[in-house]
Amino acid sequence: MIKLSGVIITYNEERNIENCLRSLIDVVDEIVVVDSFSTDDTKTICQKFDVKFIEQKFLGYVEQKNFALSQASNDYIVSLDGDESLSKELQKSIVALKNNWKYDGYYSNRFNNFCGQWIKHSDWYPNRKLRVFDRRKASWKGINPHDNIVLNDNSSPTRQLKGDILHITYQSYSEFNKKTEYFSTIASKAYYKEGKTSNFFKILFNPTWAFFKAYFLRLGFLDGLNGFIICVQTANITFLKYSKLYELQKKNKA
Repeated sequence: MIKLSGVIITYNEERNIENCLRSLIDVVDEIVVVDSFSTDDTKTICQKFDVKFIEQKFLGYVEQKNFALSQASNDYIVSLDGDESLSKELQKSIVALKNNWKYDGYYSNRFNNFCGQWIKHSDWYPNRKLRVFDRRKASWKGINPHDNIVLNDNSSPTRQLKGDILHITYQSYSEFNKKTEYFSTIASKAYYKEGKTSNFFKILFNPTWAFFKAYFLRLGFLDGLNGFIICVQTANITFLKYSKLYELQKKNKA
């Protein structure tokens, strides 16, 4: 029987961290929490559970999550964010793997809750994530803040698990606005560092296409007003990202 480590990174997650931990305690053999010096009650809540709690200055999403992986005692990992938890069905699917681990990684769908509504369409569902994996054969990669687990061998077989990762996202429109501004800044800087460029066409076309794809092709309109707001913000974050990238290009040419 294999042993599993649950690995979580946190910052000011007092609203959600208890649900996250409770969904893991009967599934994994240890829980590792790497916290970026939260200023709320995240640490206090975590210390009520049997967790390995580590405080580490935030290194960036990709870097922080790879650091967290290195702190686990076991090679078989269940990775969550502090605002995520495992559905009952997904808990059962993961427990079953302990006696039947066959693949390097396992996918599950992420089910997102926005302002009290579970979102069933657009880019938000099925939001397929590889979160159960052998850390010897995978690592976090991507351009911040868009991190994802990548297997070292792209041809490695994977499997889809039954059940969802339950993700509690923004619970107010103002919170969504603030995070859109925040994440677009991080993304534009990461894009610039990677050598990506922006121009008038990208600023105009990319947000338009992002909205059309999410709202019409991926049926975002079926989620009502909140679906519309999500798709508008999908376009908005794309617009802000490429606008800020263009601004960085001009600034650094001067």
